[in-house]
Amino acid sequence: MARYFDVHPANPQPRALAQVAAILREGGLVAYPTDSGYALGCLLGNRSGLDRIRDLRQLDAKHNFTLVCSEFAQLGQYVQMSNDVFRAIKAATPGGYTFILTATREAPKVMLQPKRKTVGVRLPQHVTALALLHELGEPLMSSTLLLPGQSEPMADGWTVNDEVGHALDAVLDSGDCGSEPTSVIDLTGDEIVVIRRGAGDLSLFEA
Repeated sequence: MARYFDVHPANPQPRALAQVAAILREGGLVAYPTDSGYALGCLLGNRSGLDRIRDLRQLDAKHNFTLVCSEFAQLGQYVQMSNDVFRAIKAATPGGYTFILTATREAPKVMLQPKRKTVGVRLPQHVTALALLHELGEPLMSSTLLLPGQSEPMADGWTVNDEVGHALDAVLDSGDCGSEPTSVIDLTGDEIVVIRRGAGDLSLFEA
């Protein structure tokens, strides 16, 4: 059963963040708020954590997991970016986008889309998510907390804890975080492909 942490939305308590970070470092799976609903997260390379996300969300092997980063400078370590892609992502982040890109050798192999060797990357604009990432000092392997049969991600920590707390190690709650999922944009080819229309200004990526 998950440990429940209720933190201030503007100034999340460092002690609670440190405890959640410790759970993640011990191999745990946590639910945490972002600017586009709740996400499930575990540390880089945590294969069992990803398996638990797959089970909870009933995902297949084609699913692109996402590296949620605290700052733009982290992206170059994990994904390949041309100059044009670099400029486009930098102009659009942080915000409600998930970008699909070709992974580098530094990206955790356990989270790559197996045939394409791609991975999603995301830079959220949410105080608590960023505070947790800064406490960890590294990105999280993540997936939107979108349960089978639901059209929108979960947006309230109490609901997350009640409905899926039995399958998690921690729930980090800092109030309602909205439920509009990110726009998912594939930047791996010669043409930009919008896979999912959601948050974020898509005019930046559509002709």
